[in-house]
Amino acid sequence: MSEMEEIGVEKAVVNIGVGDVGEDVEKAVDLLETLTGEQAVKTESTDAAQGFGKRAGLNLGAKVTLRGEKAEEFLERVFDAKNHEMDDGVFDTQGNFSVGVGEYIDMPDARYNPDIGMEGFDVAVVLERAGSRLKRRKEGGEVGKDQKVSEEEAKEFVKERFGVELV
Repeated sequence: MSEMEEIGVEKAVVNIGVGDVGEDVEKAVDLLETLTGEQAVKTESTDAAQGFGKRAGLNLGAKVTLRGEKAEEFLERVFDAKNHEMDDGVFDTQGNFSVGVGEYIDMPDARYNPDIGMEGFDVAVVLERAGSRLKRRKEGGEVGKDQKVSEEEAKEFVKERFGVELV
C-alpha cells in the first residue's frame, strides 16, 4: 500500500449535549477539558431546536475537536473504555463513525468528580486518506473516488489500528 492509500484519523469531535442552558453546560466544558486536555467550546442550538421547544442561539452543550496524534490517543482510551468492542452499524457510507461512552469514569485514568456528576459523551470520527485535504482545496471541494474511504475500509482500519471487535 502506498503512502497515499493509507487511511488515518483526520479528526475526532468529542461532544456532550446537555439539552438545557445553565450550570450543566459549564460542567460539560470542564469535563471535556479534563478528558482531552484541550479547550472546549460551547455549542449553540440552531433553528432546528425550535421543534424541541428551544430557541436558536442557546448554549446547550460543549465540544472539543482533536486532530492527528491527539485524536488517535484519545480514541485508544475510548476503545479501552468500550472493552475494544463497538457496534458494526455505527459507520456511514463515507467511512466515518461515531461511538458513545455512557459514563466518563469508564475512561482509563478518569476519576469521579462530584462537582460534575455522572455524564457521558459522544465521539464523531472522520477518516481520510493522505492528500484528501489538498485534493479538496485544489478541485473545489470534491475528493476523488480513489481518495474516499469506504465503509468496509473504515471497519478494517478500526479493527487493525485499534484492535476493536465489531459486534
